[in-house]
Amino acid sequence: MIRTLKQSPTDPAFVQDPYPFYERARALGPFFHWQDYGLTCTSSAAAVGAILRDRRFGREVPEGRRPVIPAHLAPFYAVEAHSMLELEPPRHTRLRGLVLRAFTSRRIAALSPDIAALSHELIDAFPGQPFDLLRAFATRLPVTIIARLLGVPEERGDDLLAWSNAMVGMYMAGRTRASEDRAVTATEAFVAFMRAYVEEKRARPADDLITHLIAAEEAGERLTTDELITTCILLLNAGHEATVHTIGNGVKALLAHGDVPTGANAEALVEEVIRWDPPLHLFTRHAYEPVEVMGHTFQPGDEVGLLLAAANRDPAMWDEPEAFRPGRAVKPNLSFGAGLHFCVGAPLARLELQIALPILFARCPGLHLTEEPRYANVYHFHGLERLMVAI
Repeated sequence: MIRTLKQSPTDPAFVQDPYPFYERARALGPFFHWQDYGLTCTSSAAAVGAILRDRRFGREVPEGRRPVIPAHLAPFYAVEAHSMLELEPPRHTRLRGLVLRAFTSRRIAALSPDIAALSHELIDAFPGQPFDLLRAFATRLPVTIIARLLGVPEERGDDLLAWSNAMVGMYMAGRTRASEDRAVTATEAFVAFMRAYVEEKRARPADDLITHLIAAEEAGERLTTDELITTCILLLNAGHEATVHTIGNGVKALLAHGDVPTGANAEALVEEVIRWDPPLHLFTRHAYEPVEVMGHTFQPGDEVGLLLAAANRDPAMWDEPEAFRPGRAVKPNLSFGAGLHFCVGAPLARLELQIALPILFARCPGLHLTEEPRYANVYHFHGLERLMVAI
């Protein structure tokens, strides 16, 4: 019998520091019932890793458990219907395979000079002090890079940011009809924008990701226009939202702990930033058949919440997991998931962080906080409202 815990995900104390709750949950065993969500959850690294890799669990809601979609949300879920994030094989296999044919490691690595040059440009343009590093650096870098990668005008970056921020509001605790309406309006604008660009690239191909996605083919199959649009929206949203939060959380941690990475190993630094305070805290899976995990049996249709951030601080996996140590030996963490749905954008996110953070601290050796950073009320995500600094 698993134990129950109550914790509002919008409680101000939880928003600022969810980790004490995760530790209380861990003390109850590998699984607990989160009353506020009505959801069985786990903070165990072993359980999270096992479920992510077990094909008896998946993202698609099983038949008979799918909720009725309200009419006002139909445009949003029409896009979600083509998202490989929400699909299982065989359709997921087809979509992911086609995307990976275009989103290659070579194409990602080729962005290194752009990431470095843009990091310097943004630092050169830092406003008067103090200033918000999220607005001046953490937000601009990933959205500009993903826009360049896809081949959409980077001057539309503000629109992309606004649409993305509104759409991800659908995944946040305490969403309202107003936030749903904003998400739908953003979805419709985003779809119209992307549809125009997909058609333009069909007519005038270029050396960009949209063109390569259009051309990607496997066994005679290509992405449909709706699949292309959803994939581009997914890459734009996921390609910058998580990176913005990770840059902000990482710089906050480095400055608060006095661990400015002069000469640090960039890979080790970034992996510790990602492990210690990741941007996504809760992800779910559905059981497709009876399956036992660490003494708990899930029945078909059961949903389980995977607490990625809690798993990253599991003492069964990490030595002194609460300690932030940028020089910690690199080993896999669960911030990007695992298994079939491992984040397709993880290599790009890691590259951006490994290049941008060392440049930031090398160029700004006197960087320091000017006010205590506060996290925004955006759970299941975890990111700052702003990050006020001076040099």
